[in-house]
Amino acid sequence: MDSSKKTVIVQILNAFAENGKGGNPAGVVLNADALSNKSKLEIAKKVGLSETAFVSQSKTEDFKLDFFTPKKQIAHCGHATVATFSYLKQIGTLKNDSSSKETIDGKRKIEIIGDLAFMEQLAPKYTDLSHKETLILKSLGLEKNDLLPKAPIQIVNTGNSFILVPIKNNEILKKLTPDFDLISEISDEFDLIGYYAFSTDTEYDATTRMFGPRYGILEESGTGMAAGPLGCYLFDILKMKQRSFQIQQGKYMKEPSQSLISVKLRIENGEIKSLMAGGKGILNRQMAIEIDI
Repeated sequence: MDSSKKTVIVQILNAFAENGKGGNPAGVVLNADALSNKSKLEIAKKVGLSETAFVSQSKTEDFKLDFFTPKKQIAHCGHATVATFSYLKQIGTLKNDSSSKETIDGKRKIEIIGDLAFMEQLAPKYTDLSHKETLILKSLGLEKNDLLPKAPIQIVNTGNSFILVPIKNNEILKKLTPDFDLISEISDEFDLIGYYAFSTDTEYDATTRMFGPRYGILEESGTGMAAGPLGCYLFDILKMKQRSFQIQQGKYMKEPSQSLISVKLRIENGEIKSLMAGGKGILNRQMAIEIDI
């Protein structure tokens, strides 16, 4: 065996599976304490999924999680968190239904409800983008009348920033023609993970598409950190006064992989104080990755 090489086992789980199928695959690496950030990025590149979570010991929370795309580290990832805690529960490492994670952006609560794993997100912050509307429409191949009336395009942040684009109906959502170079430019300017285009013309509360080319994600099938902001938008902007939302994603991808994300808002005096976003994680397969040490 080459002593300059190390083999790392990566669990691949499909998070946010809808009716036991589809979902968004994420990599999960346990016992990652000895891995450097350089090694984590190398592993994430070789795994080739939108995000891989690395689990290590935390001095303040139950677990420390670091998230890497094939390009860079990010602060939070909803589907990789759901994948991780679903797996920890399945293998018996997670003993309780309440847990917590430490990240580079602080700590978050985790809840297990039945066979679903939920991650805490923060109260929403909204940023008006009316001055960029024409350029954003161009980046998706849209006209102004393709948008949902009286529903502004906005940046919403509950831990990560996404541009939310309200589309009039599912037919228009299905036929979007994203200009990934332009989306990347706009994402750089506003420090976004990406776009979350959505329609409420659906069997669920919303059907969505997420484009994150800045992070090497052309389109993703399930994005918990975007579904959280959308739940807040539906409540605050579209005045859908309910405390929980079911959000579908992945239906209109080139290779469909339908996901279902549950968002539960914590409301006090009519205001969102925090939220939990989650779903089901199903073990798909294992990968053995060899890296330099």
